[in-house]
Amino acid sequence: MDNVYDLFQRGKALLADGDFHAAAVPLARARDLEPDKASIREALGRALFRSQRYEAAAAEFRAVVESTPTNDYAQFCLGRSLQQLGRHAEARKPFALAAQLRPERRDYAQYREANSRRAA
Repeated sequence: MDNVYDLFQRGKALLADGDFHAAAVPLARARDLEPDKASIREALGRALFRSQRYEAAAAEFRAVVESTPTNDYAQFCLGRSLQQLGRHAEARKPFALAAQLRPERRDYAQYREANSRRAA
């Protein structure tokens, strides 16, 4: 049986190599072993998002923001996942929180503004 650290490292390496589908496998196993580890869930969310599995990605990012609401990156990624699902009204809050948490990140504000126009 693989340990969580090895699974996480293998998943991160695959993610860095752009093999998003493959990265999701060890990251999901690591998440199952350590469901409260935000770093694992965030990496898994990234792999799922890049694999265009937006519903599953949103679930991972939602788990991260529920445990760490000040994680601006997870808030932003939750908003992006919801946006990709066409759930623009629901994406408003995480985009707004990400932009408020990191006002210097112009990209957060740009996504927030573009999403607000779609949600209207």
